[in-house]
Amino acid sequence: MKQNKSFPEGFLWGVSTASYQIEGAWDSDGKGESIWDRFTHTPGKIRNGDTGDTACDHYHRWQEDIQIMSQIGVKAYRLSTSWPRILPAGTGMVNQKGLDFYTRLVDELLQKEIIPFVTLYHWDLPQTLQEQGGWKVRSTAEAFLEYTDVITRCLGDRVKNWITHNEPSVMAHNGYHLGAHAPGLKDLGASLSASHHLLLSHGWAVPLIRKNSPQAKIGLSMNVNWMAIASPSQADHEAYRKSSGLWLRWYLDPLYGRGYPVDVIQDVIRLGALLNSELPFVYDDDLSVIAVPTDFLGVNYYTRFISRSTEIPEADNLPPNVTQSQRNQENWTEMGWEVYPEGLNRVLSWLYYEYQPPQLYVTESGCSYSDAPDNDGVIRDDRRIHYLKQHFAASLRAIENGVPLGGYFVWSLMDNFEWDQGYAQRFGLVWIDYSTKQRLLKNSAIWYQQIIADNSICE
Repeated sequence: MKQNKSFPEGFLWGVSTASYQIEGAWDSDGKGESIWDRFTHTPGKIRNGDTGDTACDHYHRWQEDIQIMSQIGVKAYRLSTSWPRILPAGTGMVNQKGLDFYTRLVDELLQKEIIPFVTLYHWDLPQTLQEQGGWKVRSTAEAFLEYTDVITRCLGDRVKNWITHNEPSVMAHNGYHLGAHAPGLKDLGASLSASHHLLLSHGWAVPLIRKNSPQAKIGLSMNVNWMAIASPSQADHEAYRKSSGLWLRWYLDPLYGRGYPVDVIQDVIRLGALLNSELPFVYDDDLSVIAVPTDFLGVNYYTRFISRSTEIPEADNLPPNVTQSQRNQENWTEMGWEVYPEGLNRVLSWLYYEYQPPQLYVTESGCSYSDAPDNDGVIRDDRRIHYLKQHFAASLRAIENGVPLGGYFVWSLMDNFEWDQGYAQRFGLVWIDYSTKQRLLKNSAIWYQQIIADNSICE
């Protein structure tokens, strides 16, 4: 028998976006070039040659977008500020028009009683800093502190929830090791130094934010998909140790005072990315800086990954006994990611009991389905509703198990530029007609509206 199960009072139901993915206006009103501007303008980097030059035109349509959020009834909005829109050269001269844009945005959110969660860095590094070495060099972490000071002094009296970085592991790994994201490097050693400077800049920024934004809550968002082991074999367990070490423990261990994991250091030495266990990019006191206490950990969860000892091209990332032909069935999104809601419960529980963050938020979770308006203009994205319902239920199970989960931010408010996939993937609760920029609520947005109003789900 189905029954309604309530979330805790005050649970924050929200939506998430990122500056480069929605704003557009890439060279307007004094904004500087970002690494994603440069990367998307390089032929062959992005699916269909798409760019974020216009994206959803949120820069000009922000009032409409806030009105849509208000209509849905969201309690909180996770956005990111664009570093090159505020400091076009990365440091130095401040672009007042950029600050004014975010000031108006935050003021309107508060007017609509929507709590802003502001992410300082969601991957759009100023290109000038990349030309000086990007996150490979320590000076970029120092520049991040200048940027943090400017934006938190401007908004710190009104914004009381700050996220320093979004997914530093993805930024470092995909951008500096795999080359799939900006800046497009393929160097594991560069990825390791980039990861350290991202974490170091976080550690430096936290006390500065506390100074500029009294009573603020501060955290960092990590991409933590559930990692499962393909079989009980020792080889598959070893594959899990390596992948979880480089993707998760390399970041979470230093954030929570454990330093860099010794086994991962040995792994990258064997791969030739380090000469020895003396990490050349780590200075005295860096690890204590990185381990600065924070108020919450953001969790971005989408799917699970399967750790195997050998690569099986025809079954890449598939669970045991799952064939390639099953990708198109309902338990797979159009990104080719498995729908695995129980993984969210396991991730939240593992993070809390392993690292003891004071609070957690699901800062991103969602799915890509391209359901378009029917002849009657209705977008019947039932698969998205099913995905979200299952993941909300998994979140509630984690809460019932003692995990201090404070909110859930659906990715994403609207369809947007999806990094190397361009506009081919649609994660939004709101449909975007990219030719006209018309916004249209999908059925999932209307369903979410009721979930928020009831603060419960029916199981």
